[in-house]
Amino acid sequence: MTDLSNQIREGTKKAHTMAENTGFISCFLKGVVEKKSYMKLMCDLYHVYSAMEEELERHKTNSVLYKIYFPELYRKKSIEKDLEYYLGSDWESKVTQTEACKEYVARIREVSNTDPKLLISHHYTRYIGDLSGGQMLKAIAKNSLEVDDAGLNFYTFEDIEDEKNFKKMYRLKLDTLPFAQKGIDAIIEEANNAFRYNMKVFKEIEGNLVVAIGKALFNSLTRRKKKGSTE
Repeated sequence: MTDLSNQIREGTKKAHTMAENTGFISCFLKGVVEKKSYMKLMCDLYHVYSAMEEELERHKTNSVLYKIYFPELYRKKSIEKDLEYYLGSDWESKVTQTEACKEYVARIREVSNTDPKLLISHHYTRYIGDLSGGQMLKAIAKNSLEVDDAGLNFYTFEDIEDEKNFKKMYRLKLDTLPFAQKGIDAIIEEANNAFRYNMKVFKEIEGNLVVAIGKALFNSLTRRKKKGSTE
């Protein structure tokens, strides 16, 4: 047994906090969610999860990765439902990706080809993060975007009955992985890289959110001025 799960959590605390403090996520957590920016995020996550799940399937019998082979965590199909909800039945022709997303996907492919164990870092960073904050973010998105659950499948893990117990089991699985400290250090380093890739995605989308908020404020001020001129 190792304490890999604890070392990852402790070793990524700073990066985790930095990611939460990006403008986009800070706005999201405060309930400032703009639909166009949200859809850009979903499009990017579609590409990220598509790549990650393809690579995890490819390595599902790997002597290490099989321990964290949990298809019930997969998000691609859930995101597809959300994209259809927002973009219509021809959503596939409308899905784009930011440059930051392309870099993120390229990194997932790279580690899969050169050092598959580092997929653990990306697996932990995304899925456990989604599982941990999913219900809170779902409530925020539901209220801010004024949509029903049909547009929020990303946050729903239908095949996981008890999220708390699942995370406990997941961490125990991590701690059974036969890594020396050098291997653990490499996984922690890559997990921090994963947070940095996520931050790049958030920051690129952030620009769209700022523009949208600026337009909303401008329109609001314009309406007030027009109203004032008629009184």
